[in-house]
Amino acid sequence: MAVRTILRYPDPLLSRPCARVSSFDAQLKNLCDDLLDTMRAAPGVGITAAHIGVDQRVSVIQLAPDQPLHIHINPEIVSASGDLQRFTEGSVSMPGMTDDVERPSRIEFRYQDLEGQIFTDHAEGFLATCIQHEIDQLDGIFWIRKLSRLKRDRLLKKWEKHSVR
Repeated sequence: MAVRTILRYPDPLLSRPCARVSSFDAQLKNLCDDLLDTMRAAPGVGITAAHIGVDQRVSVIQLAPDQPLHIHINPEIVSASGDLQRFTEGSVSMPGMTDDVERPSRIEFRYQDLEGQIFTDHAEGFLATCIQHEIDQLDGIFWIRKLSRLKRDRLLKKWEKHSVR
């Protein structure tokens, strides 16, 4: 429907936990459509309502154009495996900046769909990483907080130079 403006790091709204969605209506559907358009335009594989300054627990993930679209309302991790995996992560709010992050390789999570129906599902591999990344963002945890202090400081210096342009 519309490509929205994406907040740039370190916007303080990216550090606030988002409120649970309680109204499953046309406005929520429009928000999800806008998130999908915005994510594709960025480009990215995942986005949350927080990235566009909307205080709602909504995430949209699509790993590739030929892959399924995942819309998660009020998502939360139920359990996570003890074994870890590393993937390169970044954010539409910090374009061009990436680094490897270690997270559980498998998760069980709960979410609602656009009608408010509750589901419990499992994910592994890169999808599990993306879901955890977006839930962190909905909790006000920007992805660079998962990096060591040294890696985070190095990335932030690079971001300062990059974002001045």
